[in-house]
Amino acid sequence: MSKLFIVGTPIGNLGDMTYRAVEILKSVDLVLCEDTSVTQRIFKEYGINTPTSVFYANSKIKDLNKALNFLESGKSIALVSDAGTPTISDPGFLLVEKVYSELEGVEVIAIPGPSALISALSVSGISSANFTFYGFFPHKKGRETLFKKIKESDVTSVFYESVHRIEKTLESLEKYLDLPVGETGDKRLVVVARELTKIHEEVVRGNIKEVKSYFDKNKDKIRGEFVVIVAPKSGKARD
Repeated sequence: MSKLFIVGTPIGNLGDMTYRAVEILKSVDLVLCEDTSVTQRIFKEYGINTPTSVFYANSKIKDLNKALNFLESGKSIALVSDAGTPTISDPGFLLVEKVYSELEGVEVIAIPGPSALISALSVSGISSANFTFYGFFPHKKGRETLFKKIKESDVTSVFYESVHRIEKTLESLEKYLDLPVGETGDKRLVVVARELTKIHEEVVRGNIKEVKSYFDKNKDKIRGEFVVIVAPKSGKARD
C-alpha cells in the first residue's frame, strides 16, 4: 500500500530534525518540496539521496495529478515545505484532500515536527487553551475586518506576518487595541516572535504601544518571519 507522509522540517535550526523524519525521507520513493535548494540543505546534512520534485502554491493541476498517479502506482511520497509542518497555512492540503477523495486505500501519515505557530505559543506566556489561528493576513481586502475580530476576540489570536508588512500591522493593532485607560486595550498583552530557532531568535512582549515602540526604535530587528500573538479581550496573560 502506498503512503503519503506529511513531514515536518526545521523552521531554522537543522538540529530540530527528528530521527523519524530523516528515516522517512530516506525510505520514500519521492519527496515533494517547495524549493529543491532549501530541501537539499536538509538532505546534505542528513545524508538523504531521495529524488525530489517541486510542489508549491502555484503548481499546476498536472503536477497534482502526477503526484496522485505516482501514489496510485504503489509508490510512496513525502511532502515537505520550506520550513515547518506542511499544510499548516500551506497549500499542501490540496494534495491531502485529493488523496482522500480520489485514492481509496492510500494512507496519509503525519510525521510531527517543528511549527512556528506552536513554537511561538509555547514561549509567549499567553494562554493557548483556546486560540484562533489566522495564517497570513491578506495583503489588502479583509485586513481591517480581521483586526476588528481580534479586538473583540475572547480567545488568543495568532497570525503570521512578513518582514514587509510587520510595521503596518503593528500600526493597525495599535489603532484597535490602544484603548483609553480603564478599558481592555491598555492591558492586552501582545507578543511578537521572530526568527524562531535561529541565531537572532527574539520574543518581544508588552502592550501594543510597548511592542510597536520597540520595533520603531530597533529597525535592524525588522528581519525574518514573524508570529504575532494577541491575548484575548479579557487581557489576561495566563489561564
